[in-house]
Amino acid sequence: MIVRKLGRQILILLLLIFISNAIMLFIPIKQALVFEYQNTGKVLAYIPFSKEKNFKIKYTHSIHLSDVVESYTVTKEKRIKQYELMYEDFAIGMPENAFDGEIFEQKDGKYYIKNMKRIFPLFDLRIGKVRANHRVIYKNKEYQLADYLEAGTWVRIKIKKISLFQQLKGVNILEQ
Repeated sequence: MIVRKLGRQILILLLLIFISNAIMLFIPIKQALVFEYQNTGKVLAYIPFSKEKNFKIKYTHSIHLSDVVESYTVTKEKRIKQYELMYEDFAIGMPENAFDGEIFEQKDGKYYIKNMKRIFPLFDLRIGKVRANHRVIYKNKEYQLADYLEAGTWVRIKIKKISLFQQLKGVNILEQ
């Protein structure tokens, strides 16, 4: 009788441990810059955020073959705010001036649009196959996106909390 009661208690304890581990595995807890496969929600890669909430996307313009750098920060509402754009050539596909409230500057042969307040819940990007050489810059370090994501892949970039399971399935760009 005591053995049976003890066995039942152990079984209940093991079941509670299993359920709590399963819950911890699937509850989103870590805020990250996430690269999802198209619009499926499947996390391909991510950058876990610490206190630093700024990042940049750098690429080679397909026509000018010069670098373009888009600078972003994360808002309190967990949206993506573009606050600066840097480019080297005035031509097709590049702005010729700043919008209201923005500042246009030319410095050291480069053009800057500063004080931008363009806010997005997310944005889409197709990883370049030939020239684009997309990179993400986080904490002043560049990461080649083609090292983590297949060239030609359409990714959706957003800020979201991810679960331990998603972290295990995706690629932590900072650890590669």
